[in-house]
Amino acid sequence: MGGAVSAGEDNDELVDNLKEAQYIRTAPVEQAFRAIDRADYYLDEFKENAYKDLAWKHGNIHLSAPCIYSEVMEALDLQPGLSFLNLGSGTGYLSSMVGLILGPFGVNHGVELHSDVIEYAKQKLDFFIRTSDSFDKFDFCEPSFVTGNCLEISPDCSQYDRVYCGAGVQKEHEEYMKSLLKVGGILVMPLEEKLTKITRTGPSAWETKKILAVSFAPLVQPCHSESGKSRLVQLPPLAVRSLQDLARIAIRGAIKKVIRQETASGSGNGLKTTPRAKRRRVRRRRMETIVFLDKEVFASRISSPSDDTSCEDLEEEQRREEDRAPPEAKPAPPVNFLREKVLSLPLPDPLKYYLLYYREK
Repeated sequence: MGGAVSAGEDNDELVDNLKEAQYIRTAPVEQAFRAIDRADYYLDEFKENAYKDLAWKHGNIHLSAPCIYSEVMEALDLQPGLSFLNLGSGTGYLSSMVGLILGPFGVNHGVELHSDVIEYAKQKLDFFIRTSDSFDKFDFCEPSFVTGNCLEISPDCSQYDRVYCGAGVQKEHEEYMKSLLKVGGILVMPLEEKLTKITRTGPSAWETKKILAVSFAPLVQPCHSESGKSRLVQLPPLAVRSLQDLARIAIRGAIKKVIRQETASGSGNGLKTTPRAKRRRVRRRRMETIVFLDKEVFASRISSPSDDTSCEDLEEEQRREEDRAPPEAKPAPPVNFLREKVLSLPLPDPLKYYLLYYREK
């Protein structure tokens, strides 16, 4: 069994492979994938598999294969300021990547059946906010997670611009899923073994597109209480940001603008990360293939070295070039210029720390 793309040595290499296989096709999706390290969402004893294009499951914790997440992100056509609902939000990995694109004025909600997974997702979100330099490169729409069955959402809850369901949906639940969507919105879900994109073009008008053959575990059916009534899930209210929060967003945005201007004029280094040393990779011809294992999609469009008779010669040429090439200097660690700017401002320390969200790094 193999993944849809070659295994990477780190998160950037995984993204390179997803781009090469055309799963990642747009800049915002690429930036979101690079900003959040997939390995951070694995338990320590399983991190060696984080950069393989495979699904991972341990108890109730589950991550889909990277090729699936990238297809989902591309199909959702995310834009700043939209509202997003993640049904079966799991570890929060996808919700956090979506939040990087939605920006501070979006809405980012998740519903998860298992309370232990909700706790796990909150821990991972807190770790990202406290420690990742990527947090300062984006205006983040922080996800909110609630526990419950996504088939029991209260009918008086608001509709969303974008909805994703991370479990297999049967035909009898299709209309329910559509009811969660605003006019003009997009719903992506595994429907009858196909990853499906549904666009609501009018009050009762829909466009449907089949994206990819997949196999997901089915939605868990609701369990009624002793009274026979279902337990309705109340989604978080659409809260209005405080003036303090709006001021922080505006100040951070102004500082980022100054940094970009300094970069353009050559007087500063900007927000970009120091380029990493990259190895030369051999391009291989792809064949259209889907591979399944234990009801999880593991592969699509697999790279097949056996289809290309020149691969062995190219790999030998690559080895010879690497032997001849001088060793590359290890790139310097990236600098968080936003943090440096904030700390250099003539402001009281508590205000500086507020502008930095009290982050550790």
